[in-house]
Amino acid sequence: MPMPARPAFLFDSRLCTGCKACMIACKDKNDLDPGVRWRRVTECTGGEWTRTAEGYRQNVFSYYLSVSCNHCEDPICVQSCPTTAMHQDKNGIVSVDPKKCVGCKYCSWGCPYGAPQYSERLGRMTKCDFCRDEIEAGRPPACVAACPSRALQWGDLDETRGKLGQPMAVAPLPPVSATRPALFVMPHRNARPVGSTAGLKANPEEV
Repeated sequence: MPMPARPAFLFDSRLCTGCKACMIACKDKNDLDPGVRWRRVTECTGGEWTRTAEGYRQNVFSYYLSVSCNHCEDPICVQSCPTTAMHQDKNGIVSVDPKKCVGCKYCSWGCPYGAPQYSERLGRMTKCDFCRDEIEAGRPPACVAACPSRALQWGDLDETRGKLGQPMAVAPLPPVSATRPALFVMPHRNARPVGSTAGLKANPEEV
């Protein structure tokens, strides 16, 4: 696929098995330090079993979300960076200029997705750059290439928007209006709507 004018991620939660191959591929490709995760898979779960006179009833649910930097159309990280190290190029890809970053973490505090990650070894912020080197060479991002169920895809933002409508989100993601992310989520049947407080993140140490 040629380099899109505005690349975007498409995540089909209905197909995700929670294998975390996307996370591993990202860490391997970018040689990330322990604790630094540019892509994270959240295990969303909740509900309960209730014993009644007729037997048991349950409303248990579970689904996965794979999220990295969404290269938003209104990136808070760029707006909050005091040194302009965090910047957005003509393709909408948000990157960190290592020569300008002072590691203040303002970008991380502002991002509702926690995309910018601080590297203790480097003393500065790091983040997903949409595998720019891969997509410029006509290959998919490492996370997309590694997904065995093809739950994670990528394409052109405007083309995807034309097929699916506006980007979608589910809990525990923030409202799309917050940053206008280049992320389209096809919801799992158990997915809770944005803002729902039902359930929890079953793997908080990974996200």
